[in-house]
Amino acid sequence: MTPKERVKALLNKQPVDTMPIFSGMGTVTVQAIEKLNYRFAKVHTDAAMMANAAIETAEIFDFDGIVVPFDMCTIPEALGRGVSLYEDAEGLLYPTVPTKWASMEEVDLPDSFDGIFSQGRMPVVDEALKLCLNHDGGKLGIGGWVLGPFTMAGQVMELDVLLKGAAKDKERVGAFLGRMTDLVIAVAKHYEELGVDFINIREMGTGTDLLSPRMWKNLIKPNMEKVFAAVDIPIINHICGSTDLIIEMMNDCGADGVSVDQKNNVVQSREKLGPDALILGNFDPYGTLVQMEASEVEGVIKKCIDDGVDAVWPGCDIWPDVKKENVEAYVAAVRKHGGKPSPAVGRL
Repeated sequence: MTPKERVKALLNKQPVDTMPIFSGMGTVTVQAIEKLNYRFAKVHTDAAMMANAAIETAEIFDFDGIVVPFDMCTIPEALGRGVSLYEDAEGLLYPTVPTKWASMEEVDLPDSFDGIFSQGRMPVVDEALKLCLNHDGGKLGIGGWVLGPFTMAGQVMELDVLLKGAAKDKERVGAFLGRMTDLVIAVAKHYEELGVDFINIREMGTGTDLLSPRMWKNLIKPNMEKVFAAVDIPIINHICGSTDLIIEMMNDCGADGVSVDQKNNVVQSREKLGPDALILGNFDPYGTLVQMEASEVEGVIKKCIDDGVDAVWPGCDIWPDVKKENVEAYVAAVRKHGGKPSPAVGRL
């Protein structure tokens, strides 16, 4: 199978020749950036650089899929919140949002989100996705990702205001999250129309480290259901942090699969969700690919597969400054142990 065929088949729970290596989070590495002689600060503002950095990473390490963009600020920037790009900085500094609304009274959203795709760096992302989709005859699986409604809200409004309002100003916060849901749907549908193979909805800030299961059920789940119902291509529900207590609700939202990080007990999640659920996860990308010795990596990856994931995904973005030998060990481990069927996906 080609990498694209492998990724698309797995996400549709169709048999594959072997487990694909891909992610719904950032997968750009310093090895690619240095080979291309780019500065990290520049890859966020130039479509060709963005696409080339993602593609070169995949080709260096034999990944089956890639995603762009690499930072979380493109949509807040398009909404007028600005962006700090740190273009003169050396080293690895991701863009950040410099100004957030400090109260519900300050919120100023457009009546329609159609116009945001011409604002800020959104055209850069569109062009980068097109370049990725057309690379080498469309060989690679290409994903688009969007923050979930609550996490997106935390990028444009101070999070403590949002959390306090969720308890004391439910009506206005509910309406605001409804608009954030409309925004997420608009972006996801836009990427779908561009031709990406899958969408990852990253509702990262809603694990039970931060929100109670009851709040997740009442505040997060209804909006996530609307997002997943609106998209026709494979779509993943990704949440960082503790998700054991909400994994069944995550799976019931209508997504085609769930993605969890290293805090999730995948063995228990598999028991709860059964063999037909698509589960992606769940290694710590920083600990495994940056901090560990390369000789330790295979054991981490094998455990993910043995615990019952259908594809080995990092729990969050891969930190670009990885050890080359660790990523090579990660890829080799998936190729070595991913030939057998996973619970939800057979083998050819």
